Amino acid sequence: MKKKDILMFDKKSVSLEWAGRTLTIETGQVARQADGAVMVTYGDTKVLATACFAKSAKPGQDFFPLTVNYMEKYYASGRIPGGFFKREGRPTEKETLTSRLIDRPIRPLFVKGFKNEVQVVLTAMSYDLENDPDVIGMIGASAALVLSGAPFMGPIGAARVGYKDGEYIINPTIEELEESELDLVMAGTADAVMMVESEAYELSEEVMLGAVMAGHESIQPVIDAIIDLAEQAAKEPFDFEAEDHSAELEKIQKLVGADLSAAYSMTEKLERQAAVGEAREKAKAALVGTEEEPGEMSGETFKSAFKEAEASVVRGDILKTGKRIDGRSLDQVRPIEAIASFLPRTHGSSLFTRGETQAICVATLGTSDDEQFIDGLDGTSKSKFMLHYNFPPYSVGETGRMGGTNRRETGHGKLAWRALQAVLPKHEEFPYTIRLVSEITESNGSSSMATVCGCSLAMMDAGVPVTRPVSGIAMGLIKEADGVAVLSDILGDEDHLGDMDFKVAGTEKGLTSLQMDIKIAGITKEIMHTALEQAKGGRMHILGEMGKALDTSRDSLSENAPQMEIVKVPTDKIRDVIGSGGKVIRGIVEESGAKVNIDDDGTVQVSALDKESINKALKMIKEIVAEPEIGEIYEGKVVGLKDFGIFVNFFGPKDGLVHVSQMANERVNHPKDLVKEGDTVWVKLMGFDDRGKVRLSMKVVDQTTGKELAKDEGGEEE
Repeated sequence: MKKKDILMFDKKSVSLEWAGRTLTIETGQVARQADGAVMVTYGDTKVLATACFAKSAKPGQDFFPLTVNYMEKYYASGRIPGGFFKREGRPTEKETLTSRLIDRPIRPLFVKGFKNEVQVVLTAMSYDLENDPDVIGMIGASAALVLSGAPFMGPIGAARVGYKDGEYIINPTIEELEESELDLVMAGTADAVMMVESEAYELSEEVMLGAVMAGHESIQPVIDAIIDLAEQAAKEPFDFEAEDHSAELEKIQKLVGADLSAAYSMTEKLERQAAVGEAREKAKAALVGTEEEPGEMSGETFKSAFKEAEASVVRGDILKTGKRIDGRSLDQVRPIEAIASFLPRTHGSSLFTRGETQAICVATLGTSDDEQFIDGLDGTSKSKFMLHYNFPPYSVGETGRMGGTNRRETGHGKLAWRALQAVLPKHEEFPYTIRLVSEITESNGSSSMATVCGCSLAMMDAGVPVTRPVSGIAMGLIKEADGVAVLSDILGDEDHLGDMDFKVAGTEKGLTSLQMDIKIAGITKEIMHTALEQAKGGRMHILGEMGKALDTSRDSLSENAPQMEIVKVPTDKIRDVIGSGGKVIRGIVEESGAKVNIDDDGTVQVSALDKESINKALKMIKEIVAEPEIGEIYEGKVVGLKDFGIFVNFFGPKDGLVHVSQMANERVNHPKDLVKEGDTVWVKLMGFDDRGKVRLSMKVVDQTTGKELAKDEGGEEE
């Protein structure tokens, strides 16, 4: 190292061999003004991770303002962005999902009561097309926060786990993932699991739990490495003391504890919310006071303490009685009503209602023209399966701004997509592009799992030959020193006031997706095992209820859906089908009324609402690409007259010459004595001359019947 470098940078780094590649985390060279900054390298993938936090909270701040921004720069893989501006624009779906992925395991590890603004920025700066930057970014976020001095109870480690031939693969490459039956990302501290996100091909609960544990074991050296780096380079811990609201909590409980308990025994959501609101106003009036007459506590303190009082009542009652807010037992699923073919003109639809959560789901089938183009670091790809989730404010009885898709909608849509992609038919067998839309019309917990159930029904209603129906369920957890309760099919309040949101989706054969988020500092293998086993019973029950509406895919597509046929043409014939400037293909579309798409490999998709149009287009395409056979007789049209013979269009776009000597057995002075332009004639393909020109004959064919004449009638063939 040069002397100058030593003076300029105070670099500190740690390295370890991890799953066959070197992981390096270094600090002190880049982004030195951030509170914490690391460059993480794995293979040739590099991610810059920075963390900054405000040194005081904004007045009146009543939530923890953590923002995670993950960004992929196209230069990382040597690409220039598309579009007019040629620069990175709004976050892609991948960036949004990865930002959420990183946010989920770090958020619960900040000290309770910390409300200073925190921003973590992850920038993928180099990508080797093998090691996905998302897990590397998560490790970077953990290291940057530990170095920053923020009140963060980390570090965490993260890993991706694949599964093939009964073996777990830690950090599979992009190529290995394509062969894998599982793509699972997990994050955790040294002794507990914090987050799981996965898609799988109908794997058992045991295999999935084993994958999480294999990942947890693999991250231990990474956590040790971050601790090593922190010992060398961490800033002084930020002086933060969480406010103690125990006295205020006691006062609220004394005043309205019984009211809250009564409110949370009301089974109807809006009624319950109104009763909780009354208790809140009663306590507020007694304790907060007004500007003229200030009460015992500030508005902010009251807000925090009241939330704690709510949580204490709900959690305590569940642990004490084993009964939940709406009167259900711990493993009971809410009443379900599933209806197929809910909307008349759509290709497939359903209405799925579970308690006070409801989704209208719609399946639409399209052609390759409808595929979604996805731009990313590894190039532009096409998606034939889309799922879009919408959560309008009216679904929870509120008003609000409506516009673009927010992070939550993107995340929930992707979760449902992961759950359903495992049961889709192969594209060769079912060549349609599939778009699913879930409109959440009522919500009281687990709308993403209602989306999975509703969209599964909508696809079956549309006639998509899915292998098996998929159902999903959200599990919750209440964990206190004096007991643990695992809850099936959680309500919104059980999610907000509980410790875990554990979503499990799958078929009767196995799991297709698993997503776990927790609000406490991790959960054990035993709790996960209990949750998975309890979820299995719930999933099977939901599948049974869905089966009452539709238990298998319809035999035929909806009459509103396009019919489709696929043919293959030789690649050297593609230009003949398209024609100069697309003239030929436009002619086929106009004449037949069908939609025609042709791929670079010669795959031709022909679609229309009726079979007749498809058949007409296919006939025209076959005529263009088929090759005429020597010795065959064809009906043709005279398209040109010359002194030496006539040109006949006899096979699609193909023309051939009938020499004057081949027009008739008797001598013909000039072709115009026998035919005129536009006449229909019968010709036999005699062969090709030295230059590949087509030779035809009329005299060997009966011009009335189109049958070949005997040799003595037609003379000797040339």
